[in-house]
Amino acid sequence: MAEKGYGYYRTVIFTAMFFGYTLYYFNRKTFSFVMPSVMEEIKLDKDDLGLITSSQSAAYAISKFISGVLSDQISARWLFSSGLLLVGIVNVMFSWSSTVALFSLLWFFNGLAQGLGWPPCGKILRKWFEPSQFGTWWAVLSTSMNLAGSLGPIIATLMTASYSWRTTLSISGLICVGASFLCVVLIQNEPADVGLSNIEPGPKKEKKDSTTEDSTLKEFLFTPYLWVLCAAYLVVFGVKTCCTDWGQLFLIQEKEQSAFIGSSYMSALEVGGLVGSIAAGYLSDRAVAQAGLKIYGNPRHGLLLSMMAGMVGSMCLFRVTVTSESSKETGLWTVALHPFAAFIGLPEQELWILILGAIFGFSSYGPIALFGVIANESAPANFCGTSHAIVALSANVGGFLAGLPFSTIAKYYSWDTAFWVAEMTCVVTTVVFFLCRNMRTKMGRVPKKED
Repeated sequence: MAEKGYGYYRTVIFTAMFFGYTLYYFNRKTFSFVMPSVMEEIKLDKDDLGLITSSQSAAYAISKFISGVLSDQISARWLFSSGLLLVGIVNVMFSWSSTVALFSLLWFFNGLAQGLGWPPCGKILRKWFEPSQFGTWWAVLSTSMNLAGSLGPIIATLMTASYSWRTTLSISGLICVGASFLCVVLIQNEPADVGLSNIEPGPKKEKKDSTTEDSTLKEFLFTPYLWVLCAAYLVVFGVKTCCTDWGQLFLIQEKEQSAFIGSSYMSALEVGGLVGSIAAGYLSDRAVAQAGLKIYGNPRHGLLLSMMAGMVGSMCLFRVTVTSESSKETGLWTVALHPFAAFIGLPEQELWILILGAIFGFSSYGPIALFGVIANESAPANFCGTSHAIVALSANVGGFLAGLPFSTIAKYYSWDTAFWVAEMTCVVTTVVFFLCRNMRTKMGRVPKKED
């Protein structure tokens, strides 16, 4: 097996994970994709729909954390493949069901299985790619979600129109089952499994060495940088969720923009996010290639802080410069955009909204990709999955806070006030993270020869 080099195995393994995670994400959203057809057959009200989708979200948050811890203890390829198999089985069973109780229960199990997907990917990427390549491939792999999210509704709608929603879920589930067997054959945990030398040092084979290289759970958890990452990721993900969940309503209800502009803003945000994720991975990898990973500070911090500042700037401009459709106010930005707006046939303010959406997407999805990369690569080899699980859990807390607490501020004050609060929270976090940029970033035990 060793006659085949790193290039061959990297290509095969990455392709399998990309295809597999595309299926993970598609089958996470299948109920949303076929919801109109389900409601035509089965009477479901808003509370029923909320119960079904919320059951999956809660299970996913729990499972993703557990999966991150498990990926440090058991085979990552088996964890990834098992989750894909379970997702497929649950989707097939969902297609046989007809009651809200069963829908909710099965979608809860779907969420549990979904959580087994991403943490093993991070573990395998770290084993197979150099530190100067890790961020790029992490970001490219994450675009599998964008692919499934953009093509999924079209594919599901066409299949549902030609067959039925039950057939659509059955077919997608069976494809998952088949793909899970392919993944377990094609994916390898690390180069040593196929006779190649491992890229990262990792734990030594000899017991006496492993005790000096491995960190204990206590040493890992008591590293301050882990909790700095958690706090920053919580805020960034929470602010991003505020804009993706409520930005459209803010434009329509408070800025008196049309529903078309609101949806266009969301599309621009996602496109910017796709570009931002890849750019963050590639550019930060170049920084790592030049400076290398050190005990204090991280070469990715400069780009991370720049993007966080971009989030603040774009949010401020979005809140301050966007006016109601009836307003005749103009500014320097309208004058500057006039030639471009005339060329593409859009009013200046509508073009400005799309530009701000793309900038915010670029600036927010980039840090989200980088936090995952940094948490993974800064942790000891025996806790890299756990590290990602902890920071991802804090991000989910941020996503939760972007729901009811944020909407409550908007209810009692205004959308403008709510977005101002999110903006100021992001400002404070960016400043604090800037002050902490040169702290010790290597988590766990640091061998004396490195200190």
